[in-house]
Amino acid sequence: MQATVTWNQKMGFSGETESGHHLAMDAAPDNGGDNQAPRPTELLLHAVAGCTGIDIVSILEKMRLTLTSFEMDIEGERADDHPRRFTTISIHYRLEGDLPDDKVRRAIALSKDKYCSVSQSLNAEIEVYYSINGVRNEEPI
Repeated sequence: MQATVTWNQKMGFSGETESGHHLAMDAAPDNGGDNQAPRPTELLLHAVAGCTGIDIVSILEKMRLTLTSFEMDIEGERADDHPRRFTTISIHYRLEGDLPDDKVRRAIALSKDKYCSVSQSLNAEIEVYYSINGVRNEEPI
């Protein structure tokens, strides 16, 4: 999977995904930005919610259950010290339909423990490599 991200001056960036979609990111004015777009950390929370949401809808459909409404509130707590990573992420699911509680709990557990690649990536030891002007550093950062 690939993406291209371009600096738009100050702290603004725009990105194009491999699937051809565009998104923007910016920082708050107190961090040098213009508040013209979501923060990257906000997008990360949305990615977690979107990933688990897609999983849950798919799992409930495979269980042949009828979902009529689905919303999530997601909240992230961040460390005070840099890199200010997320220390906890809490998701509150609100689902309506013909949904036995045990089946909903099972779908959420499967997403959390097996299928949601976004939340699993947050817990993984990911090697991040970089290159500068075409010269790749062979050691991960």
